[in-house]
Amino acid sequence: MKFSLIICTYMRPEPLLRLLQSVQEQSLYPDEIVIIDGSLNQETEALLKRNPFQNLSYFLVSEENRGLTKQRNFGISKVADASEIVCFLDDDTVLEPDYFEQLIKTYTVYPKALGVGGYIDNEIQWEFVGDSYQAKTQDFYFDGWRRKESSRFVLRKKIGLGSDCAPGVSPLFSHGRSVGFLPPSNKIYEVEMFMGGVSSFRKNIFDDNQFSTYFEGYGLYEDADFCLRLAKKGKLYLNTAAQLNHYHEPSGRPNHYRYGKMVVRNGWYVWRVKNSNPLVEDMFKWHAITLLLMVIRFSNSFTTKNKKAAFTESLGRFVGWISLIINIPK
Repeated sequence: MKFSLIICTYMRPEPLLRLLQSVQEQSLYPDEIVIIDGSLNQETEALLKRNPFQNLSYFLVSEENRGLTKQRNFGISKVADASEIVCFLDDDTVLEPDYFEQLIKTYTVYPKALGVGGYIDNEIQWEFVGDSYQAKTQDFYFDGWRRKESSRFVLRKKIGLGSDCAPGVSPLFSHGRSVGFLPPSNKIYEVEMFMGGVSSFRKNIFDDNQFSTYFEGYGLYEDADFCLRLAKKGKLYLNTAAQLNHYHEPSGRPNHYRYGKMVVRNGWYVWRVKNSNPLVEDMFKWHAITLLLMVIRFSNSFTTKNKKAAFTESLGRFVGWISLIINIPK
């Protein structure tokens, strides 16, 4: 299957080079690589001229096309007509050598798949314990694997705000478990959403679907929005054998106050994409969990080293929540 890789980048020349070097080592190489650069300087362009890569096209976009979702839509418009699959990668990731081979193979195993996500392998410590393991309170157990349970999920369970949905499936009150809660089992799981910076889709779905420009700039949760809309039309999967590492480069990220506001406002938006007409119980749980997470983040102002970041993010979350009263996202 012919496939294209789109990488949207912003002021990260060195991380981008590391990613491209890992692409160069792939057992299955992309038919084209499209770099969409929103940077405010020419450093990335100069670096790519010094380090040429096969099948690579570079575009430096202006203000009107700058921002993650706008850059992705711009990139799609530049993909070759012959391409069947379009892959997206964050510029601060590094691939395992068989990443594309495993990812593209999923479309053969599941011919009706509209999209397939890859698996981030370097963020969580998992342990295989088998099917007979009796999970403890401090454990999250799934498909024979265990990891340390997040304290916020432990607390949510205790006060009746937990969810029984599998990872990657959004409950009707949102606030579900991300695909990061799927284990490194080398299996393929059906999901409703996966991370946009580790994703791929059939090219023909972009005839009728675009990434929403509601999500400006950094674009927090734009991937959940796109996947949830697409999941209403067909099947999405995550292949845990298609592995990479994500290094969370700090450059190019918004300040903590803006990030906090986006967590709440963009989270509300994505919740309504999944559940446009929520019941009272769903509304209560969404707001209760939002406030609980806000309080937990505020408490980090006293318990973590980066107290200022925790405080400003919690303030942003509070302002974002209050803003829902007078200015609901549309």
